[in-house]
Amino acid sequence: MAIASLEGCRHLLLPFSAIRYPSSSSPSAVAHLKKTNLKELGGSKKMGNHSMAMIGILFLLLCIASEAEYVAYKDPKRPVNVRVRDLVSRMTLDEKIGQMVQIERTTATADIMKNYCIGSILSGGGSVPAPQATPQTWINMVNEFQKGSLATRLGIPLIYGIDAVHGHNNVYGATIFPHNVGLGVTRRDLCSFDKHSLFDNEDLAANAFVLLLLDPYLLKRIGAATALEVRATGIPYSFAPCIAVCRDPRWGRCYESYSEDHRIVQMMTEIIPGLQGTPPKNYPKGYPFVAGKRNVAACAKHFVGDGGTTRGINENNTVISRNGLMSIHIPAYINSINKGVATVMVSYSSWNGIKMHANRDLVTGVLKNTLKFRGFVISDWQGIDRITSPPHANYSYSVQAGVHAGIDMVMVPYEFKEFIEDLKFQVNNNIIPMTRIDDAVRRILRVKFIMGLFENPYADQSLVNQLGSQAHRELAREAVRKSLVLLKNGKSAHAPLLPLPKKAPKILVAGTNADNLGYQCGGWTIQWQGVSGNDLTRGTTILSAIKNTVDPATQVIFNENPDPNFVKSGGFSYAIVVVGEPPYAETFGDSTTLTIDEPGTSTITNVCGALKCVVIVVSGRPLVIEPYLAKIDALVAAWLPGTEGQGVADVLFGDYGFTGKLARTWFKSVDQLPMNVGDPHYDPLFPFGFGLKTKPLRGTEY
Repeated sequence: MAIASLEGCRHLLLPFSAIRYPSSSSPSAVAHLKKTNLKELGGSKKMGNHSMAMIGILFLLLCIASEAEYVAYKDPKRPVNVRVRDLVSRMTLDEKIGQMVQIERTTATADIMKNYCIGSILSGGGSVPAPQATPQTWINMVNEFQKGSLATRLGIPLIYGIDAVHGHNNVYGATIFPHNVGLGVTRRDLCSFDKHSLFDNEDLAANAFVLLLLDPYLLKRIGAATALEVRATGIPYSFAPCIAVCRDPRWGRCYESYSEDHRIVQMMTEIIPGLQGTPPKNYPKGYPFVAGKRNVAACAKHFVGDGGTTRGINENNTVISRNGLMSIHIPAYINSINKGVATVMVSYSSWNGIKMHANRDLVTGVLKNTLKFRGFVISDWQGIDRITSPPHANYSYSVQAGVHAGIDMVMVPYEFKEFIEDLKFQVNNNIIPMTRIDDAVRRILRVKFIMGLFENPYADQSLVNQLGSQAHRELAREAVRKSLVLLKNGKSAHAPLLPLPKKAPKILVAGTNADNLGYQCGGWTIQWQGVSGNDLTRGTTILSAIKNTVDPATQVIFNENPDPNFVKSGGFSYAIVVVGEPPYAETFGDSTTLTIDEPGTSTITNVCGALKCVVIVVSGRPLVIEPYLAKIDALVAAWLPGTEGQGVADVLFGDYGFTGKLARTWFKSVDQLPMNVGDPHYDPLFPFGFGLKTKPLRGTEY
């Protein structure tokens, strides 16, 4: 192109064919010529040969300067692959390695971003710029970091990531949607289907009549709403969705999984085009896609088999054949890649003894080569450190194994300098080939270019009002209604308790989870492990929702753990008992007993032994309930509904009907675990796909 442009300028010099054309010119020389007055070059009526020659040189140098100033990677009209190739060709090893690094917000400064060419920053769980920070406070922080990145030699923007896994859950005032375990039950009736064509297992086929398809459009709308709230704080990247197939509820991350059945998980990947936007027709398969400034890059996680670990132990070993891995845990990644997911996060877990962060066969061989994924692969938090046991025991090996496996961006929240130095040493000594570094950097830059970060690196201030908007809260309320599963309704089919009457003299509400927004939201809410209480963010507890819904003349009495005498002497028409689990995340949620948190079971015994009662279980998974079932008149699985508890009361009192169907098996005892639909000797308390229905009440039926 430089030669063609030069030839295009030479006609301006004719007939000065004797002039010698300089082969290059310095910017300072061009600048000097730009400032030179033509008269100083002989701009009189009778110009000498020397003066005319100088004018010719001026035109030529301006043309050359114009060509020299053109930088392909900065031109949004050029194809992404051209921009990526041009930028990578200009980068030093230090700049390339910097792009492969993601550090925590508390470690970062604008100077660090500039001096180390860091490619990405994240907020870990609960890492915020200030308590109850406003969207503007978030934006100011992210923009300040971005200034440092844009001040680097090549001006490569950073990509800021955060765990927005059920709404923008780190941020005060955001809409908190139900966790995935609840969204997995939001299904609709199949008009007609051949159950044997859907299920390759006779046991599955036998239960197919109770299966309902989820509402994928609901998930897409939730993704779009979440994207807007994340963008409202100046952040363009969310570490979601989790597409684990949880095969054992003893796992502390089971609430992050949509279902024990990969088919449901596959359908739930419709949240990805909600987050990122829908790729146009004929968009190349495997390439990342982000529609624009109202969308975010998504992250399918955790690759792969994280939901299948032995005894549900977090970060443990998934023992399964290759065929089993491919048929249960891989399918949702195929859907995600086909929908243009921008990034994939690697799992802490192992597959048959090999750490996933070091598994080149699966990360490069399957994900990148077989599935043709063209976005970037990111590690989990200090993921390469955990390749060894204990973590960080042989860091040089961990760096080599992780990068060689195919990890492109490495989450090193704190000790990033050690990683940079170690990786640079290994590249300079031919331990890790430059081709592997270039592949990683190309993938990272591809995502950044496709997202439009080079053209729009800063936050769009017009979106700040999207955080916690009323429209998003109404959507979350709808999701809560659809996520409820009615497991029992009356001690006989002829005497249902639900829906409850709004008009009653006095009702009792009891249980630890009735008036606790933190318990209702679960882990990954404001803090990594979640918090207890009602001050963590804005929302409606189930107790408040009940008070909002019943007739004004109905007296609502709340007693968290009433004794039997209080219950019997209170003159209550009926009772609502809300019990379950406290919040937790990851390993802290691993459980071998899966019991209702005390004093929940005593509350059930005290209340349901004396009154007609409905028990609402607020939990991240099925819990032991069989010993108390005979005393309970009605039983509802509410999972972890989030901030919009009004959705629970909407269905409880008949404004809407129950429609949810179990997306995971409800066991009788933990001794049966793991037990999933289709297993031999399948003997659940409530089977996969179970869920009673009610019709909404109208008018005088209340």
